[in-house]
Amino acid sequence: MGYENVVFEEDSLFLVTGGAGFIGSNLCEAILNKGYRVRCLDNLSTGNPKHVEMFINHENYEFIEGDIRDLEICLDACKGVDFVLHQAAWGSVPRSIEMPLLYEDINIKGTLNMLEAARQNNVKKFVYASSSSVYGDEPTLPKIEGREGKVLSPYALTKKVDEEYARLYSNLYELDTYGLRYFNVFGRRQNPEGAYAAVIPKFLKQLLNDEAPSINGDGKQSRDFTYIENVIEANLKACQTSSEFAGNAYNVAFGGQEYLIDVYHMLTESLDKKIDPIYLPERAGDIKHSNADISKARAEMDYKPEYSFEQGILEAIEWYKENL
Repeated sequence: MGYENVVFEEDSLFLVTGGAGFIGSNLCEAILNKGYRVRCLDNLSTGNPKHVEMFINHENYEFIEGDIRDLEICLDACKGVDFVLHQAAWGSVPRSIEMPLLYEDINIKGTLNMLEAARQNNVKKFVYASSSSVYGDEPTLPKIEGREGKVLSPYALTKKVDEEYARLYSNLYELDTYGLRYFNVFGRRQNPEGAYAAVIPKFLKQLLNDEAPSINGDGKQSRDFTYIENVIEANLKACQTSSEFAGNAYNVAFGGQEYLIDVYHMLTESLDKKIDPIYLPERAGDIKHSNADISKARAEMDYKPEYSFEQGILEAIEWYKENL
């Protein structure tokens, strides 16, 4: 793991917002395994209660059921906290197109509440989830920080605004903020259910059930699929990044480029399934191609992702075989 040697003061307290979600619960687990304290804040609107139950009896784990849209809850949650790992948000580009007002309320107002609560409680580092969707219609590959286009969805806009607020909080209030632009994260505990499920767990569940998955478009869109272990590394290393880089946002990926149809065939071969996909129209707001230049994160955060797509997908397949 790329974060084995990341060490903090013995009694450090981490607040993980959205800690009952896919990425958040994996962060909670990694921090607890390293011997530090975790406070999880989640309103369980999209998080899974099982991701709380698995840690609730751990002596270093505390759960607060609350909403980041409530400033008082955010202020209480940040008391005594050293590091905030802010993952709470509503994801999904298509759903944001259907519900722009809700996305504004949760992803922007909620993040602003968390920034303010962290500032008032003198938090050392505020690390937050951004998204590769902020690159919008900028066609250049690989994606490089500072070369963004026009956003294509309300979800992408909320993440862009979050980055601007975080930059302001660093510049105006000296709160060390670091944005992590996640590129198509996948791995254990990612939800395969529902219309807005991410593509890899959805494919895996359907193939394991001998159902034909759907592909939006021709399958020739590409993504920089990023295994969860790389994301954990980025979050923990951001907590040790120099204050001179506060206010910046970083690509968090492996730096690869996988075509969706190739991913599909890799899954069918690994599972020994001979099932053809169903092709559907392209989705509004989707970016056609996405892969990341991670040199900035390497240089400023010492980010050294160890898990390629091939390594990560094999671990993910084994996990879903055992847990679906």
